[in-house]
Amino acid sequence: MASVFVSPSVQEYNYFYGGGTEEYYMNLIADELVPLLIEKGISVERNNPNDSLDEVIAQSNEAPRDLHLAIHSNAGGGEYAGRSQGVEIYYYTYSELGKIAAEIIARNYKEIYPNPNAVRIVPTTTLAEIRKTKAPAVLIEVGYHDNPEEAEWIRENIPNIAQNLADSVSEFLTEY
Repeated sequence: MASVFVSPSVQEYNYFYGGGTEEYYMNLIADELVPLLIEKGISVERNNPNDSLDEVIAQSNEAPRDLHLAIHSNAGGGEYAGRSQGVEIYYYTYSELGKIAAEIIARNYKEIYPNPNAVRIVPTTTLAEIRKTKAPAVLIEVGYHDNPEEAEWIRENIPNIAQNLADSVSEFLTEY
């Protein structure tokens, strides 16, 4: 049975425009995502929002997994605060399977995101949750939580985001 570790953000200090936090909303997405993955016959484990990032990574690495999926939202800095838009999907630069998973997620996410041209794939060697997990890993920034329109879009599309991610994860695990 295919296995995925779902890791919604543990960043309780990143405040969403209009109320709430990144941790809160990413956990709402995970709440919807986990049963969808189970319905697809995928074994799922999920982080505890009270754990530190190091504890989350250790938990993911405790068992063999086919994918580690981190779910986050973004914020613009400095002059871009509240004005940035887009989706970034990170994978470890040297992970072929991570890149494939990121490509599938990006392709499918473009179908629901209001500006498909702003969905991009980003290789990285610096993000701990991508670099330190044993399984191929993808971290999706589902939108900008400090931008009023993006924050509202995320809040209104939690079920759509979860379904889209479930379909993408299932596609990846079925094909690879």
